[in-house]
Amino acid sequence: MKTKAACMLALAVVFGLSLSAFNWSGAPGDQYLPESKFTVKSMLGVNMTHHFATFRLHKGDFQGTPVYYIITDASDFGLAHDLNVNYAPKLANMAIGCPECVQEVTLTTPPGNKFGEAIVNFQGVPDFSPMRVLEAGPMGFPPAKAQPGSVGDAKYSPFIRIQGSSVIYNAAILATGAGPFDVVTHTNTEDRVLYINTETRTIDVLFVKGFDSGQPILYLSTEASDPMAATLERSTFVPLLQKSPFLGGDDFLGAARERIFVMANGQTGNANPQAQGLAHLILDGHATEDASMANAALIGSLRGDGDTLNVQGDFPTLNDPRHANAYSPLWDAQVGMWTPEAVAQGLNKRQTDENAILTLAVKGMITGPDGAPYGSAGFVINCPAIAFLNKEPSADLVPNPLSD
Repeated sequence: MKTKAACMLALAVVFGLSLSAFNWSGAPGDQYLPESKFTVKSMLGVNMTHHFATFRLHKGDFQGTPVYYIITDASDFGLAHDLNVNYAPKLANMAIGCPECVQEVTLTTPPGNKFGEAIVNFQGVPDFSPMRVLEAGPMGFPPAKAQPGSVGDAKYSPFIRIQGSSVIYNAAILATGAGPFDVVTHTNTEDRVLYINTETRTIDVLFVKGFDSGQPILYLSTEASDPMAATLERSTFVPLLQKSPFLGGDDFLGAARERIFVMANGQTGNANPQAQGLAHLILDGHATEDASMANAALIGSLRGDGDTLNVQGDFPTLNDPRHANAYSPLWDAQVGMWTPEAVAQGLNKRQTDENAILTLAVKGMITGPDGAPYGSAGFVINCPAIAFLNKEPSADLVPNPLSD
């Protein structure tokens, strides 16, 4: 496994740079997650002190304008391992019923290329110029106002297929233009970008804490098909992903989605170990503010579990290959509300396991918004898993109450 130093040296050789050209974000004494806990092995580091992951930055083109993207997942086993990214076979289904959900791209080889990447030519891109606006509602969630800070055009999808190939990659565009890049108010970068260096081809991205199978995990959030979700996630609003296969699909034939579990009205409080959910994010996670390295209060709140703390359904490390291979970065959101009865019984505690949540829903303790039946909320979010914090997620804590 490559160390951070080895990766830096390799990048220096490829791009003809000295190691002194590397300007890593963070500070002396920062705590980093061991590489053995990465699922995206191509990451260059995970800074736990300042809540970001460092990725290799890839250069693309859109009608003569530079664009910069990362790669986190691939639908082919061999190529996923070659690139050191997550294997996500469900992505092979992405174009079913929605051809435009997969962006077909071409490659251009740079003149005189001796050893290095080709340029990916995109057909669609995000517009990062809108200002993200989030105003808390009376209870935090739902918000009084939510306006995403970036919007994909009619042809933008982060899921790409190179012309002539059947493999689908998760390649989210996180910055556009020639710079300088705005990593404070994010007028040409996505709202989670904390640092970008196009010379050394590195980018620092604010990660998200969550859970899977009882274990704390880390993931990114780069796109959402709903404007409110995109605002809350600090991601790009991509309307066409609403047509991705298919609503409520999960593990059924033809599905590209996996389930993610989001609590709307969980407990709140900065120091509350049971806090979780969208109200918690808005009230305790400085969600209304811009994310930047200078915003120490925001970084500190997220370091202290100020994220939504969603629960993912399947994870790349699960023991059962059927469930590990059911992982997809495209998550079908299941938004839950604790019932008054559940609150009265003290059941509205932090949840960490998919089947535990489903069990509570079967018992009537969790419903959809406004008392609706529990299940798919009707939107998706692109949230690739990147790491786990303690033990790797291996199996659900309790049996699935919906299985025969």
